[in-house]
Amino acid sequence: MVRSAQTVRGFGVTLTSAAAVLMGQAIAGAPSASADPQPTLGRAWAPSVRGYGTVRPARVFNGGDPTGDIWDIRWSTWGGEQATGAGTSYWEPPGAGVAGSVKEPATIVAYNLGTCDGQLMYQAAKWYFPGKGESFNPAGHYNICDGDYVDGN
Repeated sequence: MVRSAQTVRGFGVTLTSAAAVLMGQAIAGAPSASADPQPTLGRAWAPSVRGYGTVRPARVFNGGDPTGDIWDIRWSTWGGEQATGAGTSYWEPPGAGVAGSVKEPATIVAYNLGTCDGQLMYQAAKWYFPGKGESFNPAGHYNICDGDYVDGN
């Protein structure tokens, strides 16, 4: 609380009332962090999923087998038409099955930026393994807003 002609002390800072008023005005005039809302990665659709419904998640997990998990994600872009990050996931070698999957560097792409129920979000995300010759293909994904499968053909 600021009172005129008094000194305010607390949190290791001492301010005169005039300085406190000026500081409050400067903070009040600063742009709000929510003035430019950041999109989320879809929205959570089940209790076991991770990362969905958040901004720049460090982990995205679909809640099923290990190949549906990517972690230690470092996003190089976020907020544009597409967002791209690098992390680690389980790659399933051809013919090996999930039990034979191995940890590999992966690239995640969030895309289909739009609104869902008034929330700005990426409505699709896929990851792939460039070190295994894979590349991003936006076709065939789940809409992580409404849960519908989008064939893309």
